[in-house]
Amino acid sequence: MKSNFIKGMMAILTVAMISSCSLDKDPLSEYSDVTEGVTNEEGQRVVFKDKAAVDTYMQGLYNILRDRQEHWYLDQLLISESHSDNAYAGTTGAEVLPYENNSIEGSNSVVERDWIRYLEDVARANILIVNVDSVNDNSLTTALRKQYKAEAKILRSLIFFDMVRLWGDIPVVTNVGRDITSENIEEVYDDYFPAQKTEKEAYEQIEKDLLEAIVDAPSNNSANKTRFSKSVAKALLAKVYAEKPLRNYAKVVQYVDELAADGFDLEEDYKTLFGVNEGNADALKRNSKESILETQFFSGSGNWVTWMFGRDLSNYNSNFTWAKWITPSRDLINAFTRENDQIRYSESIVYYQATWSNYYPASNYPFMYKTRSAYSNIIKLRYADLLLLKAEALINGDSQNLTAAAEIIDRIRQRVKLPRLSNATKANKEAMLTALLNERRLELAFEGQRWYDLVRLNKVESVMNAVFAKDSGRKALVYPFNENSYRLPIPQSIIDENPKIVQNPGY
Repeated sequence: MKSNFIKGMMAILTVAMISSCSLDKDPLSEYSDVTEGVTNEEGQRVVFKDKAAVDTYMQGLYNILRDRQEHWYLDQLLISESHSDNAYAGTTGAEVLPYENNSIEGSNSVVERDWIRYLEDVARANILIVNVDSVNDNSLTTALRKQYKAEAKILRSLIFFDMVRLWGDIPVVTNVGRDITSENIEEVYDDYFPAQKTEKEAYEQIEKDLLEAIVDAPSNNSANKTRFSKSVAKALLAKVYAEKPLRNYAKVVQYVDELAADGFDLEEDYKTLFGVNEGNADALKRNSKESILETQFFSGSGNWVTWMFGRDLSNYNSNFTWAKWITPSRDLINAFTRENDQIRYSESIVYYQATWSNYYPASNYPFMYKTRSAYSNIIKLRYADLLLLKAEALINGDSQNLTAAAEIIDRIRQRVKLPRLSNATKANKEAMLTALLNERRLELAFEGQRWYDLVRLNKVESVMNAVFAKDSGRKALVYPFNENSYRLPIPQSIIDENPKIVQNPGY
């Protein structure tokens, strides 16, 4: 039985080369016997034989965001948008619909896929962090080794941050599993079957990684927003300090202000963020001053998630014969309409004629529109998100400043030609929180933020249990949202393999 356990966990912690879903478009990794598992003349295992091997591996880490879109982006939108009031599941598939009607179980294949793949990504980062200092190549300078470790720690933090917000208590793996022999199997067992750390401990590791990484990571490059830079670490720290276990609103303000000092700002025109050029559907703008971290796609290596959400404007009729995921909800459409928010509405939602009518008449069917071309950028971190987090900190922090918070929200609103908040709203904390949550909803729709906003501000029950009564298109609620809904179930297959993993309450 234990050998079966080992085989199962090795697939996670030594980076399995298999996929877990029929929709999988992720390519295989770039492991090579030139860089992995080589033994030198002294009988020592050599992971990276020289700087070139490290450089190749480092590029592979960056390719994770580009090539593994299924869990990094597609599933994140399913969770954050369809598991909130922003969207319906879109398709009636048995693994997707539970995110809309709150019937997710530990057997859900999407949950399993995401858990496994996140830990695969952690394992990839750990290999670099643990082994780069032992590379026998003088051209790999001390400064460069530190930089590479810093970039890998930012990646690891990005992964753990997504994981801890989904599941709470998670394995916090920072080592590389040792080789298993019949003699040492008991000794290395914990390498492959780690226990969960508490949510707080997971956040503390994320904080530690990011604070260390800021020292040695490269500075922000305004011409290349695809790198794990100091600014990415600062943005992640601001988001971490906004969360409950380590909440520190003063530090949220501090790191958002440092992002402004790094040169980040709002784009003058909201349409430049997600627009494409007519004719070739290339991204209208890459590396905008608002983008902190993005993944870029070009002709010949475009993203494939576009056809999961709607039409691909670079290939208009391809893959448009079956129901799409993340269908905009009537409640979100009504929220845009109430504000007369025409600019963000038209950039977030588009209508086409479809051949299905799961949620709307086929003749006028809405689709999420922020990834509209195979050459669209996928923006992981955006300055507007961080600015609005600063406003949240100014509303909720010990040094409350409703006036400064209102100035931020008004700045976001004025970019899309909306009026300033009323004086009555600006004078009341609860009214400001309501305005903030609404502004984040409209500004960041279909960017993977809504569910986490509801969780962070303890709004899951009040918002989600009410939306089913006022949204006529939503599938019937299976289980009401409660205090256990803030975490997803841990995959049952993982619990079956590792007796140290405990299921979250309520599942």
